[in-house]
Amino acid sequence: MSSKFFLISNKVKKFRKTFEVDGDKSISIRWLLLTSQATGISRAKNLLRSEDVLSAIECLKKLGVKIKLSKKECIVFGRGINGFKYKKNLILNAGNSGTVGRLILPLLIKSPYKIKIIGDKSLSKRDFSRVTEPLNKIGVKFFPKGKKYLPISILGSNYLRPIDYHEKRGSAQCKTCVMLASLNTPGEMRIYAKRSRNHTELMFNDLDIPIEIKKKNNIDFIKTSSPDILKAYNLSVPGDISSASFFIVLTLLSKNSKLVLKNINLNPSRLGIFKILKLMGANIKIIKKESDKQEKSGNIIVKSTNKLKAIDCPTSLNSSAIDEFLIIFLIAARSKGISYFKNLSELNKKESPRLKLGSKILNMIGIKTKVTEQSIKIYGNPNLNLKKKYKLKNYFKDHRVMALCTIAALTLGGEWKVFNPDSIKTSFPSFLKILKKDLGAKIN
Repeated sequence: MSSKFFLISNKVKKFRKTFEVDGDKSISIRWLLLTSQATGISRAKNLLRSEDVLSAIECLKKLGVKIKLSKKECIVFGRGINGFKYKKNLILNAGNSGTVGRLILPLLIKSPYKIKIIGDKSLSKRDFSRVTEPLNKIGVKFFPKGKKYLPISILGSNYLRPIDYHEKRGSAQCKTCVMLASLNTPGEMRIYAKRSRNHTELMFNDLDIPIEIKKKNNIDFIKTSSPDILKAYNLSVPGDISSASFFIVLTLLSKNSKLVLKNINLNPSRLGIFKILKLMGANIKIIKKESDKQEKSGNIIVKSTNKLKAIDCPTSLNSSAIDEFLIIFLIAARSKGISYFKNLSELNKKESPRLKLGSKILNMIGIKTKVTEQSIKIYGNPNLNLKKKYKLKNYFKDHRVMALCTIAALTLGGEWKVFNPDSIKTSFPSFLKILKKDLGAKIN
C-alpha cells in the first residue's frame, strides 16, 4: 500500500469556467490498435496520454509497430493486417487496462509463437474467458487451457474460421474482440450483440472495413469481414465523456456555478449519463458540432441546481452510462427521494466491485443504501453537508472511485484524505491539475 495521499478540507468555491478534458480513452486505444493494422502513416491529435493508452503503445511497439508520441500528436506507422513482428518468448503487459488486455488478443490470432499477456494485480482478477472463449472457437489456442485470469498465453493459427457470436452482456469489449478478429479471419463474422457503445463500428465505417449493421429492439446484428487493405486514418480525438462527468456533477452540486466543456465526444451510445441526469432535474445543454467523421462531438453547458430528484433508472440506459454510474450515485445521494438502479452486476466486474464500493462510500458519508449483487437503492438527502473526517484507502486503486471521493469532498464538505492519488493516471492524468488550476480547488 502506498503511503502517498492528498488532503481536501474545503469545498470548491463558485465558478464560471470553460475548458476541455483529455481525449476519449476508448477511442484512443481503438485508434492505436486499428492503425497498427493499417498500411501507411496515421496521425491523431488529442490522443489521451493516460497509463492505459501508454500500455497499448508499449504493447504495439513490442510487436514491431513504430509509434511517435509528441505534445502535438501521435503518429503510427502501420504495418498492415497481420504485419506484426512476432518473436519467441514475447510478453505483453496490459497494465491496468482491460481494454488493452482483451483487445490486443484478436490482433494476435496468427502469431506463430506463444505470446504471454500479463497485467497488474487488479487486471489479473478480471475475467478474460469472455474474450478467450470466442477466440478459441475461431481457432486460437490459449495456455493454460481453460484459465480465466491473467497471465495467459495465446498461440495463433493459420486455420481460422468465422463464427456466429452471441454477446449477451452488453459488453463493447467482447463485441469488439470478435470484430477485430475478423481482420485476420477468412469469410464473414456474424455477431448478435446486446446494444453497447459502438466506437469500433464507427471506426470500421471510417476505415471502409466491410461491415453491415441491423438493429432490432436492444440487439445489434453485425456482419463484418476482412478488407483487402486497411487505409491510414487521421483523427482528432474528442474529449472523454467519462472524464467530463466528474466536472458535470461537481457543477451540479456547487452553488451558483456554470461550466462549459468543449469538444466532448457525443456518441449516442455514450449519452446515458446526460439522459439520466436530466431525468433527475439537472440543468444540462448539449450543442453538437458538424463533422464528416462518424464520431460526433460538441460542447456541454452545465449549471448548478438545488432541485435534484430521485430516479427509478431505466435499465435501457445502463450500457450507455456504465462507466459513469459511480458519479451518478453521488447525485442520487443529494437528490430528494429514493433512487433505484438495477441490472448492474457488470459494475462489480470492473477495476473494483464498484456497486459494493459505491454503496460502502455512500454509507460512510451517512447515506442509507440497499445493495444486492445487481442493484442499489439510494435514500437521498438534499441537505447532505459533511463535517467529519474521511479516509479513502482500500479501494483497489480504482480511478473512478478515487474521482468520486474527490468530487464528494469538494461539494459535500468534510475533511478527506485520499490515498493512492496516482490511480487516476490510468484514465485521466490531468484530473487534479484541472481541479486546482481551472476550478481553484484546494487540494494539498
